[in-house]
Amino acid sequence: QLQASGGGLVQAGGSLRLSCSVSERISNMNSMGWYRQAPGKQRELVAVITSGGSTEHEDSVKGRFTISRDNAKNTVDLQMNSLKFEDTGVYYCQARKAWRVYWGQGTQVTVSS
Repeated sequence: QLQASGGGLVQAGGSLRLSCSVSERISNMNSMGWYRQAPGKQRELVAVITSGGSTEHEDSVKGRFTISRDNAKNTVDLQMNSLKFEDTGVYYCQARKAWRVYWGQGTQVTVSS
């Protein structure tokens, strides 16, 4: 089970930190990621972190967002700085374990311009 939190309303240029709490050891997961879905658009990958600690960030968030993990707490966070209006959407955390994919319930991020 994945539980996302930390969303909210923020002005452009502000920051938010999302957190995904996982009910089992994230060290068992092949990868953990954050996705987002803006109104009327498809869900897209924002950032991913592998079991080895490698990270990838979508081009539009590079230099602004940072994904990290805490194996002791079984959490994966997304630090979002310099937020833009176009970052608005529902953010979902995802876990991959072998062929299985798990999703959290989503947390709303709204950036006012």
